[in-house]
Amino acid sequence: MAHLHALLSLPTTPTLSHSPSPHSSSSSTPAMASVALGGAAASRCLLPSARASLSLSRSSPYSLKCRGQGSSPHISLLFLGRKASPVTCSSSRGFSAAAPKCAASDPEQLKLAKEDIKEILRTKFCHPILVRLGWHDSGTYNKNIEEWPQRGGANGSLRFEVELKHAANAGLVNALKLIQPIKDKYSGVTYADLFQLASASAVEDAGGPKIPMKYGRVDVSAPEQCPEEGRLPDAGPSSPADHLREVFYRMGLNDKEIVALSGAHTLGRSRPERSGWGKPETKYTKDGPGAPGGQSWTAQWLKFDNSYFKDIKEKRDEDLLVLPTDAALFEDASFKVFAEKYAEDQEAFFKDYAEAHAKLSNLGAKFDPPEGIVIDDGAQPVPEKFVAAKYSSGKRELSDSMKQKIRAEYQAIGGSPDKPLQTNYFLNIIIVISVLAILTSLFGN
Repeated sequence: MAHLHALLSLPTTPTLSHSPSPHSSSSSTPAMASVALGGAAASRCLLPSARASLSLSRSSPYSLKCRGQGSSPHISLLFLGRKASPVTCSSSRGFSAAAPKCAASDPEQLKLAKEDIKEILRTKFCHPILVRLGWHDSGTYNKNIEEWPQRGGANGSLRFEVELKHAANAGLVNALKLIQPIKDKYSGVTYADLFQLASASAVEDAGGPKIPMKYGRVDVSAPEQCPEEGRLPDAGPSSPADHLREVFYRMGLNDKEIVALSGAHTLGRSRPERSGWGKPETKYTKDGPGAPGGQSWTAQWLKFDNSYFKDIKEKRDEDLLVLPTDAALFEDASFKVFAEKYAEDQEAFFKDYAEAHAKLSNLGAKFDPPEGIVIDDGAQPVPEKFVAAKYSSGKRELSDSMKQKIRAEYQAIGGSPDKPLQTNYFLNIIIVISVLAILTSLFGN
């Protein structure tokens, strides 16, 4: 997810005092982890620019102080490592919050949490950094390791200090500061689920596709269970295409999924002083939202669409960012097939992206119950209404009397406007055999 790491542009926040919410269980941890994977979109959160400093009150057993050198990266490549200095943290217990008493999340609390996330998105414009949050938690997955949680993936480990200190995760503490109040409010939701819920909700709220998510991810319970550093992608490797494959293939993803996920760079911007990439300011970013500045991949960098592929292909606008891993999508023969397709067909991009995002969000996760929890009411597709004119071979509209006659005949054999007629396969076979018999007889004579 090297190239996928959309550089989230999120300024660090001023000192924040946090006390455990009366709604949170004693076993749940107020860990404010910083999102590291995300790159898909630069953080648009309207947080004041300042040194990030978080301190939990004495009444909490967790004492944490985090200061990003210079401030958090405005650009957190979805899966890209940053060149800037990593966040340095010191704490008595870091973000070592114990996992909730219930391994699986509560479905009703998940629904309520989603509504609260939508409100944050509407007021803070933090879609990019929340996308990053989910990606960085799941993007550490290694398909070659079977044991959980050693295999990494979506397990909530990103909330712990040891993982937050990874260079690729610098600045993600800001995303945790946004999400933590929701975690305190809904203690029956695991961090692993909350991270992925926030990520998918951000994509959908920005105009992207509906993502078929499931929940019930189990949290790791100790910092010793965090993955080692170095599993996330880089933005400017010497061989971009090979690097993307090395990282994503390790996760079990293929070329189509690599390109589709790269399209999340349609969100966000990059700041050179925090990531080492991009311009200090462009005509698209000089007015924010949030702290102005940075360089975006697209002109409308808070809108999820297929413009990323169009802009990368054309390379006509010097104010738009193109990383080495972006350019590789149109330079590598295999990647180019999908990149060209998505540049021309947004519907195809949305379909493939939704599937790839859902797959990414499940990587390495342990579900309880095993089949997961679906919180979106799965409304059955509405049957297509019978419209007689659609079945006419001519261009002229059928008369009303003819429509009524067709409808009557259709309903006489069991069809209706709200219930499409089931196919009679046996009858179809008999008809085909009869036609073949007649043709054989004719040609034989």
